Amino acid sequence: MSLEELDDGSDIGCMILPMVESNLLLPTVTVAEMAPIQPFDIKPNTPDWFLGYYPWRNLRVPVLSYETLNNQCSPKLNADGRVAILNSTGVDESLPFISFLSQSLPRSLRLTQADIENNEAQPAREFEMLSVNVHGEALLVPDLEKIEKAILALNLRL
Repeated sequence: MSLEELDDGSDIGCMILPMVESNLLLPTVTVAEMAPIQPFDIKPNTPDWFLGYYPWRNLRVPVLSYETLNNQCSPKLNADGRVAILNSTGVDESLPFISFLSQSLPRSLRLTQADIENNEAQPAREFEMLSVNVHGEALLVPDLEKIEKAILALNLRL
């Protein structure tokens, strides 16, 4: 179930990922793991938002700066930070996971459609599906399919 499918009073488990200037709202099933920050392989000659590859379960998972991708400030790594490993949407089987740098561990919550309001004060940016308010907190829903297509457009060997 996705956030867009909430309509009949059912609820969905979600996570709020803390970023530098905002927080992301994702269905819990999207998050494969919140992994500790560790060195990752830097990929030269790529856009600023593509940070490299995170070694995870014998895979090389692309690491992105969500903030830089959306023309915000570049995040600094901090001791409480985590790598949010996300399941892909299935755009391309060569890209089973992507990851974002998160500022700390996420918060979990369950939401119904009634809990989510459109945030007209903060329009969604290019790589965001929705800008919403949940219990008075401004949250962003990333457009994971569009982000995956941006990664694939780099023509990197994944």
